[in-house]
Amino acid sequence: MPRGFSGLVNPDGADSRYETPTASELQRLMWTKKGTSNHLDEVYPRIYIGDMYAAKDKRTLQAHHITHVLNAADGKFNVNTGPSYYRDTKITYHGVEAFDMPSFNLSPFFYPAANFIKSALSSPTGKVFVHCAMGLSRSSTLVLAYLMIHENMTLVDAIKAVSANRNISPNHGFLEQLRQLDTKLHCQGSSNGRGANGRT
Repeated sequence: MPRGFSGLVNPDGADSRYETPTASELQRLMWTKKGTSNHLDEVYPRIYIGDMYAAKDKRTLQAHHITHVLNAADGKFNVNTGPSYYRDTKITYHGVEAFDMPSFNLSPFFYPAANFIKSALSSPTGKVFVHCAMGLSRSSTLVLAYLMIHENMTLVDAIKAVSANRNISPNHGFLEQLRQLDTKLHCQGSSNGRGANGRT
């Protein structure tokens, strides 16, 4: 059986290769999960997703031993924290100035954000907090991209892993960008020259 879920495989069962599900099938998968919507949730070992309230609560971040913050809503018109906001902590900061609009192209940030998360987790004590304004769309999109790029997950597996621990809702534009990444990583084998495991 492929690593999708029932109903998403070719009906004829031909050579059982994984195929990226449609956006509506992926949304249905997210809606069937019973995650939570706290200010901050651990969605994968040492990876947390949350909102701007948690991002601005340095005491909470320190209580969770967060070492890295990835702000997917960086900039003065978004969640305007930046490295200076965390200068009295030992937190390493990375900002992505993204807007939660279907027309916004978040995909150029997939690899830089994924590499930041990977470097955060390369230390045994590293913990990364990924946030946007609500912790639903931009932040979850970047975490899903990380799981696909560095943990060799399909988009289906990544959504299952994250939505089991938190309600997520990438907008339909972001979902399409993730589907394209999924196709590139998992539906072309290793012909893209980056190896089957998606690592550079």
